[in-house]
Amino acid sequence: METLTRFGKAPAEIFPTAERWSEDFRKVRRTVESYGIRVYTGHFRKPNTGTFDGMEIGIEVANEPELSLFVLAHLFGHTVQWNTVPSYRTIDSRVQPGASSELLEEARQYEQLLLRRSRVLGREQWISDWCASDWSYLSAFYATGRLSDWREHRIWNQPLLEPLLISDFKPQRFSPRFAF
Repeated sequence: METLTRFGKAPAEIFPTAERWSEDFRKVRRTVESYGIRVYTGHFRKPNTGTFDGMEIGIEVANEPELSLFVLAHLFGHTVQWNTVPSYRTIDSRVQPGASSELLEEARQYEQLLLRRSRVLGREQWISDWCASDWSYLSAFYATGRLSDWREHRIWNQPLLEPLLISDFKPQRFSPRFAF
C-alpha cells in the first residue's frame, strides 16, 4: 500500500505500526543514553515537540510515535554538534526569517549534518526523507516567519544520507532550546 502525499507517493514500509515506531524509539533512546544523555518525556508549550540542552533531551509526550522518533534523532544530532563544535551553538540566533541565502545554506548543511549523525539504523530512507522534510519545514518558516503543520512538508524518496561518525564528547549543559 502506498500513501499519496503532497510530494508524491510514500512507500508502504515508511508507515509501520505505532508499536514499531515506539520500539524504534526505545532502541534509539538506549543508544542516546549510552552517550550519557538523559532522555525523558514531558509536556511542552505548543508548538514545541521537544527540548535539549547538551545533557538532556526532552520529548513531548503528546507527539505521535513517528514524530517522537524523529525529534529524538534530531535533538541527539544537535546535542552531538553542540558538544563538539562551539560555533554550532549560535546558529539558531543567526538564522532568522529574512536571513541571507548564504546563511540559509549554512543552516541547511547544519541540519543535514546533524541527521547524518543520528544513526537511526534500519531507517536510512526514513531519516533521509525526514531530513528533506525538515528542511522544507524550516525553509518555509525562514521565508514567512510562520510555523505551518509539519505534515505539509513531508517529502519522500530522497537520496540516502551518508552516515557520519559520532565524535567522542563529554556532555555539557548549555542554554536549553526547543524543537518546533
